[in-house]
Amino acid sequence: MENNNRPWWHFWQCSRCDRGKEDNARQKILEAAFNEIHRVGFQAASIQNILKETELTKGALYYHFPNKLALGYAVVDEVIRPLVEYHWIVPLQNAENPIDALIKAIMQGGEDMTIEDILSGCPLNNLSQEMSSIDEGFRTRTEGLYLDWRQAIETALEQGKQNNHVKQGVNTEQFAIVFVATLEGCLSLAKSSQSKQILLSCGGGVISLLEGLRVETNKGDDNG
Repeated sequence: MENNNRPWWHFWQCSRCDRGKEDNARQKILEAAFNEIHRVGFQAASIQNILKETELTKGALYYHFPNKLALGYAVVDEVIRPLVEYHWIVPLQNAENPIDALIKAIMQGGEDMTIEDILSGCPLNNLSQEMSSIDEGFRTRTEGLYLDWRQAIETALEQGKQNNHVKQGVNTEQFAIVFVATLEGCLSLAKSSQSKQILLSCGGGVISLLEGLRVETNKGDDNG
């Protein structure tokens, strides 16, 4: 079974996103809250379970977060956002060829993701689906992160046009929307079917879409 010192999620863990561990108690609460919310959703998340995992007192939790809602917002801002930025936004920022960078991110995610990760689903999509219609604070945070993700793809693809890697006729704004929606759909379908093979097959389809954006090289150039 799992080591009790290691979260049950693997791909979604964000130890690399910790901000210097400047407040160890606060960081513990955030990680435990993310774990709990990712497992059961925000509305069903238990403060008692979070405290049990951290071995902290209720007073310590409320010192850092005045209520459960504030804690949930912080999970989006300080755990889920760094995760998305690390996996999907930062790799695009200085990529010479954004198509290659996106394909690499998809393939790396497919390789690293465990069946436990698949069954838990994308934490951003989970919260967006659960909370956007009932809480404006969650809606603006999750949509803001989706917007940043889409804009990073759009910007990178526009740069790819300038570098002659991406076809000039590509509508980059439209493609960014399709890419994010399709990728999240892949994760949802894999979660529903409880199948990593579905995820990998769907990811392969997204890669095929990306390949269609490439500028075709003139093979005759190699022969003079």
